[in-house]
Amino acid sequence: MSKQSKRFRALRAKVKAPGPVPLPEAVRLLKTFNTTKFNQTVEVSTHLGIDPKQTDQNVRGSVALPHGIGKSVRVAVFAQGENAEKARAAGADIVGADDLAQQVKGGTMDFDVALATPDMMGIVGPLGRVLGPRGLMPSPRSGTVTTDIAAAVREFKAGKIEFRNDKGGNVAVPVGKLAFSEEQLTENINTFLNYLKSLKPAAAKGTYIRSVTISATMSPGIRTSA
Repeated sequence: MSKQSKRFRALRAKVKAPGPVPLPEAVRLLKTFNTTKFNQTVEVSTHLGIDPKQTDQNVRGSVALPHGIGKSVRVAVFAQGENAEKARAAGADIVGADDLAQQVKGGTMDFDVALATPDMMGIVGPLGRVLGPRGLMPSPRSGTVTTDIAAAVREFKAGKIEFRNDKGGNVAVPVGKLAFSEEQLTENINTFLNYLKSLKPAAAKGTYIRSVTISATMSPGIRTSA
């Protein structure tokens, strides 16, 4: 048996509660899993009571976490003219129009978030087949298509996260690093969950957030009643 599997089994043994535990307790326990030499990413995974096959029940959005996510975010912006200059001044890593679209078509996507101004959607639209499956397609619903491109760049560089449900009705997002304090992680998680709750589709019936699990890169999950 490998050292990693022994380590994982030892950590999993710490998760003694058969059901969900309060968020502060879950975060406190997760912090004890910080037994690796690198700073693990903390993730929140939720299972939603939605039917992903129904377009009016899909959930998508973006929210700025109060303490960021603890990593450098590479932001690409589809813009031209004055908007392109504003994006660069705000800290965008990649700015372009047709040239950026050609890079994407060629398979070069060295960025974590893609933003666009509305006038660029004629160029960005055809990239849906490439950007969509990777969760990088700009969309007004997620705040990644905007007229205030400078503000959007600053927000995403500071730790704003974008998300959408997958085919199974799940939403998973990074919410920080294990080196964050318990208070920082708890505030980030609550900020995300409160925003997620506000996005409940009117067509969704029954319990909306059916389960919430927090975990780190190399840790077992901990179910929480947050």
